Amino acid sequence: MDDFKRQYRKVMDDHFPDELTISFGSQVLSYRKRSWKIPDSSGALVEKGLRYGENPGQEAALYELVSGNLELAGCKFIGPGSSLVSGITEENMVQAGKHPGKTNLTDVDNALNILKFLMKLPACAIMKHNNPSGVCQRGSLSEAYHSANMADRIAAFGGAAVFNRSIDMETAERLAENYLEVVAAPDYEKGVVDLLTRRKNLRILSIPGIQNLENYRLQRFVDFKSLMDGGIVIQQSAINSISSSTDLKPAEVIFKGTNYFIERKPTAAEITDMIFGWAVEQGVTSNSVLYVKDGCTVGIGTGEQDRVGVAELAVIKAQTKYRDRICFERYGKPFNEQEDPDIRAELDLDMRKSGAGLIGSVMVSDAFFPFRDGVDVGIRAGVSAIVQPGGSGRDYESIQACNEANPQVTMMYTGQRAFKH
Repeated sequence: MDDFKRQYRKVMDDHFPDELTISFGSQVLSYRKRSWKIPDSSGALVEKGLRYGENPGQEAALYELVSGNLELAGCKFIGPGSSLVSGITEENMVQAGKHPGKTNLTDVDNALNILKFLMKLPACAIMKHNNPSGVCQRGSLSEAYHSANMADRIAAFGGAAVFNRSIDMETAERLAENYLEVVAAPDYEKGVVDLLTRRKNLRILSIPGIQNLENYRLQRFVDFKSLMDGGIVIQQSAINSISSSTDLKPAEVIFKGTNYFIERKPTAAEITDMIFGWAVEQGVTSNSVLYVKDGCTVGIGTGEQDRVGVAELAVIKAQTKYRDRICFERYGKPFNEQEDPDIRAELDLDMRKSGAGLIGSVMVSDAFFPFRDGVDVGIRAGVSAIVQPGGSGRDYESIQACNEANPQVTMMYTGQRAFKH
């Protein structure tokens, strides 16, 4: 077991070159391998790049673009001088903790891909294995973090918490109560760092470019995927085109000469949650279904092969996490550590009576519902509204399901899919 644990502490050598050049037609991009001088457990400075890749035993390297830019049909990287994650230096590592691994940095990057659509209010995205465990926007950063954390307190353990505002002392005090691998923000107010550095292995990152994230919300970049045989799939990054109520369209379709349309119009609050949920959806692995309410995630279903299955999974997760939350708030311990059968029964009953926060929530789907069964899952859970791309041959069934619900459920179309693999 000691040998097994030791592999996670090992800093691997890597055989990647210090510089990398990519020719893309007539365009030439020059990259520099990123490394950092960070003290090891003995206090000796060790210069190294990524600790390892997705797993110990996988060498990995991070490269920063230093000159040139890949431009393709209006797509380009943010570019040299405006780096976010790949531009992190020792100075940005307020506390290095230890050399970062690939997932530490890709978690931060994917959080920024969500937060760039949520810059109007203080917001927090807590990431785990490149998926959000909880995302919330609130009037204060402290409330945004607390709600994002409590949305899935279990998965947030050991995650990366990323913020779109400088961290204040109230937020820091809540952060200090939990175990996280990474905290990233534009900056830190006086006294915050002293509090957070009590956790010696916490990686504390200051990324000033987060303040400019909204400038990049409509900027595409070119995305590369390497294949096993050496082939490469290249695509443009996705664009979230939903930023206001005018970008959403009421569900309506003509099927065999009959016009099916959604009967209840969404409320202003439902529209706000639809826009919020669609922003979060940009950072969730497909197939996915989310439930959001009052600017916070309630249940996040990720990476399933069928849409009804992921809709059910998100409900189960919402129920599990809600029950754990109320147990922790009332008794100071996780539900799984609560041994009193009467208390467990009480918590389970309260969760079911409350609907686990799903009643009145908005259901978000990254692609259309091929059958009404996925929509029926959300309706049974208590959602009041659904947002989805639309375009299924059976859209009329989903519209019927919403109109038949009591109370009626509203549904809006985004007109775009949000697959992420």
